[in-house]
Amino acid sequence: MNGLRYRLSHNAGLLAAVALSIAMFAVYVGNHPAGLSAGVVATAANKAVLLAFVAMAQTLPVLTRGLDLSAGMIFVLANCLASRIVLGSVGEGLAGCMAVLLAGTACGFLNGAIVVWGRLQPIITTLATGAIYYGLALLVRPDPGGDVQSDIADWATGQLFDALPTSLLILLAVVLVVWLPYRHSPIGRAAYAVGSNEQAAYMSGVPVRRARLAAYTLSGLLSAAGGLMLTFNTYSGEASAPIAGTYTLNSIAAVVIGGTSLFGGWGSAIGSIFGAFVLRTIEDLLFVFDLDPLWQPLFQGVVLLAAVSLGAVRIFRIRNRLEVFA
Repeated sequence: MNGLRYRLSHNAGLLAAVALSIAMFAVYVGNHPAGLSAGVVATAANKAVLLAFVAMAQTLPVLTRGLDLSAGMIFVLANCLASRIVLGSVGEGLAGCMAVLLAGTACGFLNGAIVVWGRLQPIITTLATGAIYYGLALLVRPDPGGDVQSDIADWATGQLFDALPTSLLILLAVVLVVWLPYRHSPIGRAAYAVGSNEQAAYMSGVPVRRARLAAYTLSGLLSAAGGLMLTFNTYSGEASAPIAGTYTLNSIAAVVIGGTSLFGGWGSAIGSIFGAFVLRTIEDLLFVFDLDPLWQPLFQGVVLLAAVSLGAVRIFRIRNRLEVFA
């Protein structure tokens, strides 16, 4: 019984985000003219997955008590780059996808290298590198446009067996291949230790530098995956600073809604995914209820405030954040 109570308390933020996202989506499909149809689910999934990838990317630095303000810029850079090189045959398109993901990984590695070896604050570092990445996006795609390999794009944004959105399956695959192995690896556990108490982690022999470097590197990879999915959805690229800024800020909000502490050492990328679903569903609810989009920031603020309050209560009840490893 005590074990179950501990697990429920430990995952309260995640469970709340899951319950809220399911409830909101149920209200959405219940009031949508088409109801619960494969097309409605696929459309909602394709939009939500974009923010989910960036939210996952944001989670990793946050766990180490950092912040990646360049996540949205890497997202946009990947979108612009994909609209240039993910072309030709299916094989050439897949090679282009790999190049886009490698470019995002390189951007994340640069962020981590500056934070680790340059010993600069993550916020300042990623704010500066984000401006550089946006400049590169403008260089790659000065004007909106471009194209993408249609077979890959149609598959990635379509449905399997006319029922399951492929984008959700891609997101699930990334969770299984990237997040879960990372979470249970020595480097992943080190990231939690660094976020909980960096000095204690260092004195205990935890590889602090490698944990930070890995967190920012994987953050770049996941942001680029989101940008790639954006290209599949729009068949074009655009170096848009407002889009980059919106995704960066919403990714931070999704992280908090998903139960991850901005103080580091606590949380999960899975919670951030459902936090992203919550934020995206707010936009869908405004559509089905025919409300002015100006209401969206209000609803987002209420949900975010509730999530922050829940997280604060949880932190106050913990004597030592290293209890998350118990």
